[in-house]
Amino acid sequence: MTPATSGARADIAILGGGLAGGLIALALRRADPSLAVVLVEAGEMLGGNHRWSWLESDLNNDGQALLAPIRKIHWPVGYDVHFPEHSRRLESTYVSLSSTDFDAALRRELAQSTIHTGRKVASVDARGATLEGGKRIEARCVIDARGYIPSDAFEGGWQVFMGRHLRTHAPHDVDRPIVMDAKVAQHDAFRFVYTLPLAADELFVEDTYYQDSPVLDRAALSSRIDRYCEAMGWHGEPVAFETGVLPVVTGGDLARYQREVRVPGVAMAGARAMISHPLTSYTLPFAVETALLVADNRDLPGEQMAALLEAHARRVWQRTGFYRMLGKMLFGAAKPEERYRIFSRFYRLSPGLIERFYAARSTTPDKLRVLTGKPPVPIPHALRALASHRPPLAPQEGTSTNG
Repeated sequence: MTPATSGARADIAILGGGLAGGLIALALRRADPSLAVVLVEAGEMLGGNHRWSWLESDLNNDGQALLAPIRKIHWPVGYDVHFPEHSRRLESTYVSLSSTDFDAALRRELAQSTIHTGRKVASVDARGATLEGGKRIEARCVIDARGYIPSDAFEGGWQVFMGRHLRTHAPHDVDRPIVMDAKVAQHDAFRFVYTLPLAADELFVEDTYYQDSPVLDRAALSSRIDRYCEAMGWHGEPVAFETGVLPVVTGGDLARYQREVRVPGVAMAGARAMISHPLTSYTLPFAVETALLVADNRDLPGEQMAALLEAHARRVWQRTGFYRMLGKMLFGAAKPEERYRIFSRFYRLSPGLIERFYAARSTTPDKLRVLTGKPPVPIPHALRALASHRPPLAPQEGTSTNG
């Protein structure tokens, strides 16, 4: 083992420069520029290779202010959804952020001494982290945001996707996002294509599957994106690609997971803390909420910060139980090729209910409205699904996950 060598000293060390870690660093910088913060990322680029999207209504004023320095694309004209039975246009403002713009904003806004990219963490403890190569970072408070640790403490299914950034040969005439086009062949899953018009001649097209296994067949998905773009009349050259395999948690034991992955005195944030929307896998509103919480409590010692964020993760787990239940029905009560019917019915409901659903702020009347009326799946199948267990979310060897 390489002996540790003296290195940086910080008030707060953040391990993992993805969405959660990067926003915590930004929130701390805005709250107190005098704080010595270190942000360590294994990759060369903060945020990796991702695109995050959300509804403008997901964030309060403080959340909007935190993201103000970052370039984003807004679609105030709303977005469309398509299903075999119906299509709908919703007026909610949709927003999207690329990891390229995320990286650029953090490098512009944070102190030069804060960012350490291309550095892998070898070990972590309550007093700091040792990097590969032996450099030691000492800190009063350590926050680990390095991504989800696969665990059979949870059960559910998988969201598998491939995205392609396309520069078209001619203007594509798409004026708003298509958040869900489920008129496509389902391929033994709940499948939809997601499209964002990034510019007059640029599109982001993503093929998404809610499926029982974490297998991502790159050749098959790439070919299906080819055929979809051809059918839509979109011709051009690929600029970039994105793939991911995300757990869709339908149940499990958060306390057990916390015991398994906990490092005494080290706080956890983001996917490592299991803080996300369990059904949609949307993470940005949760990452913003956590970042503001950390900034508001920035003077806590590490042990107290760890306890604060563990309690926060438990509160998020409790308030998102309804969405785990719906996920269990999605995977367990409908045949894979019929799963789209659950979302088809959902998108007939009121715009306000849909906004609160995506923000994980559904009210009791919202929940009753989602569950009442003509059911999209047979009631006996739904009851059996709720009483059953899904397979554990321990990914198969050779699959990848999106951190």
